[in-house]
Amino acid sequence: MGKLTDVDIRNWIAAGQPVAKSDGDGLTFTMSTRQATTKAGTWVLRYRLTGMKSQKEIKVGSYPDLSLANARKEAAKLRIRVEQGEDVAREKQKEKRSRATAWTVKHLAEDYLEKIEGRLSPSTVKQRKQQVRDHIIGRLGSLLVADVTPADIVNATEAVADKSLHVARLVLSTLHEMFAHAVARHVIDSDPCAHVRAKAVLGSRPVNRTRLMLTEAELRAMLPALPSIGRTNELAIKILLATCTRIGELIGAKWEEIDMEKREWTIPPERSKNKKRFVIPITDQVAWWFSELKTMAIDSAYVAPIKTRFSTEGGDRPMEATTLNAAINRMCKELGDRCRRFTPHDLRSTARSHLGALGVDLLVAERCLNHSLGGLVAIYDQHDYLSERRKALEVWTDFIVACEVGRAWNVIPLRRFVA
Repeated sequence: MGKLTDVDIRNWIAAGQPVAKSDGDGLTFTMSTRQATTKAGTWVLRYRLTGMKSQKEIKVGSYPDLSLANARKEAAKLRIRVEQGEDVAREKQKEKRSRATAWTVKHLAEDYLEKIEGRLSPSTVKQRKQQVRDHIIGRLGSLLVADVTPADIVNATEAVADKSLHVARLVLSTLHEMFAHAVARHVIDSDPCAHVRAKAVLGSRPVNRTRLMLTEAELRAMLPALPSIGRTNELAIKILLATCTRIGELIGAKWEEIDMEKREWTIPPERSKNKKRFVIPITDQVAWWFSELKTMAIDSAYVAPIKTRFSTEGGDRPMEATTLNAAINRMCKELGDRCRRFTPHDLRSTARSHLGALGVDLLVAERCLNHSLGGLVAIYDQHDYLSERRKALEVWTDFIVACEVGRAWNVIPLRRFVA
């Protein structure tokens, strides 16, 4: 030992280039490309046990946390153990695995969620975090990962299924991902989810539900009942219905996207299903609904912020889509057979159906829902029908208000809103 100096190391750090330099007797200073950007390095001891042909190595510590002098001391201790026939790298791995077996499911979940950041889409990461927070930590969080059995996985999944089969399938999928991650991290040797199948626990996947289109009679029953679910939920449903938008587009909307002067709402590509910027014309009535949400949002950047953003949880966040779904379920239960149970997405199919009944041109109606026109139409027709869509949505909004206040609807001449 003794080939390196502190000055050498400082110069390599300053140069910011990958390097691997031996201090002698197996101790080596290394700096990777990534470490060069953070001005850090690693001390590695390379050794060979008696009778072994291949060389092994063990991390001694990190620079600058471990100085050159201290790295030499730690390397000397490790060499003594090697001379006594101990495979120090293997022992370190055993110690690491031993610590890992003390992981709880909560610890595993935190590590898993950290690792999927940047690897999965933001929306998927958000969904996984919600499933872990709402359905996994409360039931399994305190258990040691090594103690979790297939029966625990089944029980946790069935508990969610009592409320929603769809959510239960998502939770089971997340559990599969988490415990596969645990195996990959050598926290456990066998995966308790390996032979747990959704079909066995939850039954066959249900046939895709046909989109619901609320009739005029149902709208006349539902719209006046909206105040019973709270003003924010009421306004959100009205805006979704009047603008033909998806719930994710409204829930994630920020005030910077709403231009009250131009009466336009611009959905950015990252929140649009087709990944294209889309401008929605806002009628005067919809603008009034937005302005009321603005007052209720106080200083939030979001159009519909979560109510607990000022609590200890902290952070300005949009409301959860599940909040609106739960509110709709409560209202429909009260309405009974006067209005079928619907989802926020059913408001889009409802709007599309009534736009057609109101005489709106096919292309205009499809663009109101931001549907791709497809085929030759999409290639040759680049017109986005903004002014035509504005006229169509004005008629549609007037119809909504008429249903809400119980006013008779007078058919408007077709020429006012066709393309």
